[in-house]
Amino acid sequence: MPGPQLQTQAFVLAKLPSGSDTFEQVTAFSAEHGLLHCLARLPRGRSAAAAAPLDLGDETELWLESSNQGRTWFVREHRLVRRHDGLGRSYPALRAAAAIGALVSRNPVPDESRAEIAALLRSSLGALAEGGRPDIIWLKALFRFLRDEGYPAKQQWWPRLPPEDRAAATRLLNQPLAEQTADAATVARLAASLEQWVQAETELRL
Repeated sequence: MPGPQLQTQAFVLAKLPSGSDTFEQVTAFSAEHGLLHCLARLPRGRSAAAAAPLDLGDETELWLESSNQGRTWFVREHRLVRRHDGLGRSYPALRAAAAIGALVSRNPVPDESRAEIAALLRSSLGALAEGGRPDIIWLKALFRFLRDEGYPAKQQWWPRLPPEDRAAATRLLNQPLAEQTADAATVARLAASLEQWVQAETELRL
């Protein structure tokens, strides 16, 4: 008897070996259903090219089936909506995409926040694929995640920064990527400071 079935649009946050030569583990995020832990069949032989296996950052339509009441889903079929090819051409971009995916997958969000998280993934992954600076995109994505989930980073983290860093953080968080001129050392210092605040003041996992 077939188990529950689900059709949804989702972002691929992570891929891991499953211990099987036939399947790989895929973590995806859907604005409708939140986190989805899936098993996707690995392409084999002549069908490999046509199968277009799922990749990190993909926005895809998924047809899923579960044999354990939705704890794990088997990917019966998928249709690519958008592939961020630019991620694979830059290791820093790939690393930032993985960090954003880990942030979402390790910290389940309330149902009412799913639309905001999907919008965050769409904009951040798109910016990385288009060649935006990965260090700035990660800083902006982390701060936006905190803001959308109700964490008081603006009220607690930002005021503790030295005056020059407060001014730099304001520009980085509020200006479009195309207008950013901050040097890498400043961005790294602010990102490390925000990450330390997250680890000290919240229960989030980075």
